[in-house]
Amino acid sequence: MNTWTRSSWRTKPIKQQPVYPDQTALEEVESVLRNYPPLVFAGEARMLKKSLADVCAGKAFLLQGGDCAESFSEFHATNIRDTFKVMMQMAVVMTFAGGVPVVKVGRLGGQFAKPRSSDTETVEGVTLPSYRGDIINGVEFSAEARIPDPQRMVQAYNQSAATLNLLRAFASGGLADLNQVHAWNLGFVGQNEMTKKYDELARQIDDSLRFMAACGIISENYRTLRETDFYTSHEALLLNYEEAFTRQDSLTGEWYDVSSHMLWIGDRTRQLDGAHVEFMRGIQNPIGVKAGPSMDPDDLVRLCDVLNPSNEAGRLNIIVRMGADKVAEGMPKLIRAIEREGKQVVWSCDPMHGNTITSNGYKTRPVDSVLREMKQFFQVHKAEGTYAGGVHLEMTGKNVTECLGGSFEITEENLKSRYHTHCDPRLNADQSLELAFLIADTLKEAHR
Repeated sequence: MNTWTRSSWRTKPIKQQPVYPDQTALEEVESVLRNYPPLVFAGEARMLKKSLADVCAGKAFLLQGGDCAESFSEFHATNIRDTFKVMMQMAVVMTFAGGVPVVKVGRLGGQFAKPRSSDTETVEGVTLPSYRGDIINGVEFSAEARIPDPQRMVQAYNQSAATLNLLRAFASGGLADLNQVHAWNLGFVGQNEMTKKYDELARQIDDSLRFMAACGIISENYRTLRETDFYTSHEALLLNYEEAFTRQDSLTGEWYDVSSHMLWIGDRTRQLDGAHVEFMRGIQNPIGVKAGPSMDPDDLVRLCDVLNPSNEAGRLNIIVRMGADKVAEGMPKLIRAIEREGKQVVWSCDPMHGNTITSNGYKTRPVDSVLREMKQFFQVHKAEGTYAGGVHLEMTGKNVTECLGGSFEITEENLKSRYHTHCDPRLNADQSLELAFLIADTLKEAHR
């Protein structure tokens, strides 16, 4: 295999990349970004890898979730706070009811670039280049907006830096205090048929907190009660940007992509001889690979060999995205191939991308399909004797109406009322919490 450098991906075939009309302007932006401070630290990425090794060993569970694509126009502190809050709620449900620590990784602080099924989009007879995320071009349907602009990478960096700063403040400044999370859970009580479940959990948490306080264990004295570890992730799609933030760690001499703690390769860009695999094999961050129905088991083994040659626990996260009707057929053969070769991986489930439909002209996802794929994911792992280690969700803390159904019923008629996504439909806070309870019940059974 050829020697890796942070730019060796440029010699490989590449997919899902924009064509910048001004190469000089692109190079100037890349040069500027190479001198910008890192967004995360190599030591943080190593801490995440250690936590994911626990997931790999069946001692923890990975919760990875956030926006389908961050936007420049909807960049508000409240949006970041609400996503952080709902992830904390989900984590508390899973930890308390499921009995395992939860590793929290947001799709935040860099999730700007989006792969597309077509290079062009046609509306009322007009064909333009597809929207590829705010880091590349604009969502507005105009010829000018759809021109790739390298200056957008600078804006993406600045927004990511502000997001990371706020997330660190939330994680350590009191918003993650267990007493606060308890109050958030109480806010859901009394809304629908799940009242009893929420009420019981809230009561148990309250009882536990009172008991610990009586023993002198209060959040003022114990960091683990008032703070949390919260990491970021995004798809490493726009490699010009990722290369600019690939730096050599001064402590270890290893190379890390300091744009995020965890990066992943999408289902459309996981070619063994492709640029994205070439780039990812050289960075030492924990990384993910999306595996859809077209994934060949032998190719998955080969990807493991290339991306994790030392078979390091916590290094590689296989994010399975089959669709609810294809899990039983597609997943077992992937698991068996990995087990046969003795590969150490985290298995997580993306129940979103394989369950996308169109309803009343809106791209949506039925919550029933999401829940069904999640259930099947656990069932297959139980049957194979392996550990279902995580979930990967497109979600938001806002009260949007983008996914159909759930206990807080969203119908085809009210999809349009609060449909705010720039790209893919997201679970709202209530739907996300419903999924958390389902996962918690399954984890409880698995860890008895």
